Amino acid sequence: MTPDTPFHVGLTPARVIDAAEQLTRESHLMSWSIRDLAGRLDVAPSVIYHHVGGKELLCRAVVERMLERIAIPAPDLSWQEWFRELLHSAGLRAGELPGTAKWMLMHGPTLPAALPIVEAGLSVLHRDGFGERADVAYAILLNNAMLTVSISDDRLQHEGDGPRDHATMMAEFRDMPASAGARAMGEQFIRPFAEGGEAAAQMRGDYYRLVVDTTIAGLTALFVPPPAAD
Repeated sequence: MTPDTPFHVGLTPARVIDAAEQLTRESHLMSWSIRDLAGRLDVAPSVIYHHVGGKELLCRAVVERMLERIAIPAPDLSWQEWFRELLHSAGLRAGELPGTAKWMLMHGPTLPAALPIVEAGLSVLHRDGFGERADVAYAILLNNAMLTVSISDDRLQHEGDGPRDHATMMAEFRDMPASAGARAMGEQFIRPFAEGGEAAAQMRGDYYRLVVDTTIAGLTALFVPPPAAD
């Protein structure tokens, strides 16, 4: 090996991050280790540290990629429609890489790729009259959306146990001294989540959109002054 030869021939930081992204897509950002990543690339763990660094740096790189794929809506939309479009895109992109939503909740918008999204969103809120309340409105919108995705991500980690979990949960609902309304909630709302598969995916999407719409409606009611009377 000469002084100009790479530490591991053919391996680059981008390839390491590609593999980290794929592991995340297949499982969860928090569930794979440096050893898992090294095994995927057929190298020693020390090679990963040499090219990119430890798990925290790799997590940041994967989250950065997710953020770069979020579509920023047109600036001439109302703030309600702007955030519906933004959070639709953010939910899809974060859902493709389980665990990235939780990372965002834990660390906040601290990555360079987040700054254009934050600045555009705050600009829309300021334009539409939120003033000094724009910061908290933005935080509520993003936190509610990412928390919903994060809960779905965590549930996906356990979907392999779905049939057992579903049977146990439904049996517990039947045995509870609960009202008919509570039992109906178990059957109509919780059952699709517990079953997993396509039914759960559909319910997760519907629930996410409802959370976004409800958050926007709540902020409209609390923060947006009604039109002036003629």
